[in-house]
Amino acid sequence: MKQGKWIFLVLAILAAVCMIGIGIAIGERSIIGILLAIIGLNGVMAAGFIYKKRMREKGLI
Repeated sequence: MKQGKWIFLVLAILAAVCMIGIGIAIGERSIIGILLAIIGLNGVMAAGFIYKKRMREKGLI
């Protein structure tokens, strides 16, 4: 697997962990946990889109 593909895999796993965290925080009724997981998910998703855009501009994808 190429280097770029591994990074996307790691970002996808981190996004899934954040989604799981949202579910756990809802179950625990933790507003702070919910907010932190949502912020984390937004950050991971944004990082993935930014990285993909940069790779596309360089012609690697």
